[in-house]
Amino acid sequence: MEIKRCGSRPSAKGTSDYFTGTVRIDPINEPAEPARVSMALVTFEPGARTAWHTHPFGQTLIVTSGAGWIQKEGEEKQQIFQGDVVYFLPNEKHWHGATDTTAMSHIAVQEKLDGSPVHWMEQVSQENYIG
Repeated sequence: MEIKRCGSRPSAKGTSDYFTGTVRIDPINEPAEPARVSMALVTFEPGARTAWHTHPFGQTLIVTSGAGWIQKEGEEKQQIFQGDVVYFLPNEKHWHGATDTTAMSHIAVQEKLDGSPVHWMEQVSQENYIG
């Protein structure tokens, strides 16, 4: 058994390689192999979002506060709210983040393949984001 005490793991800033705007990532759990599941609380300030990306085993988002947008490649973006749960299929290209006026936080749950839970792609353009 392992207990991770509040404040024992530092927050990280979302890097501009993978995010647009101000994003804070607070780790929840990332156990050592052979475990594959990792979890983080991700907070997006208004206008902030991920780049396009996929997850080898899919991803679950649990929206904990605010309002955001999600989009699967080839479909219209959709709004998400506190209490919503979103599941992206394995290797489904998508992005997610806050709306342009409201912050949003979610818990992200995904599994690693060969040590990585994500494959990052191009940034979401402002035109596509606001679109």
